[in-house]
Amino acid sequence: MTGPVGIVLVSHSRELALGLLALVEQLGDGTVPMAAAGGTDDGRLGTSYDRVAAALDEVDRGAGVVFLADLGSAVLTARQLVADRGRADLIIVDAPFVEGGVSAAVAASVPGDLAAVVAAAEESRLLSKL
Repeated sequence: MTGPVGIVLVSHSRELALGLLALVEQLGDGTVPMAAAGGTDDGRLGTSYDRVAAALDEVDRGAGVVFLADLGSAVLTARQLVADRGRADLIIVDAPFVEGGVSAAVAASVPGDLAAVVAAAEESRLLSKL
């Protein structure tokens, strides 16, 4: 591992992605590179490949990057970017957007390696709220 694991939050909504980023940044210790990629380039709901790519470039420190996406085109866009980059250390996690983001941020701040961050985010699917 050459640096911390990065986290990219991909959403259809710029506000949703930025809101989750604000939450997880407060839970982290300030050492985890995180970025939000939400909305289209012209401010509508949707997903922008260029925004997701810029977020990846912003958080990539060499230890891998975890993507959390809300649904639909956010998942498809993240998948396309990962395929285009062709790197095994870029992982889209099948996890709830908020709970997965929180779990990933906490695990990355420990600091955890890529496998630990992915596992923490994936385990959030099993957490009961009641």
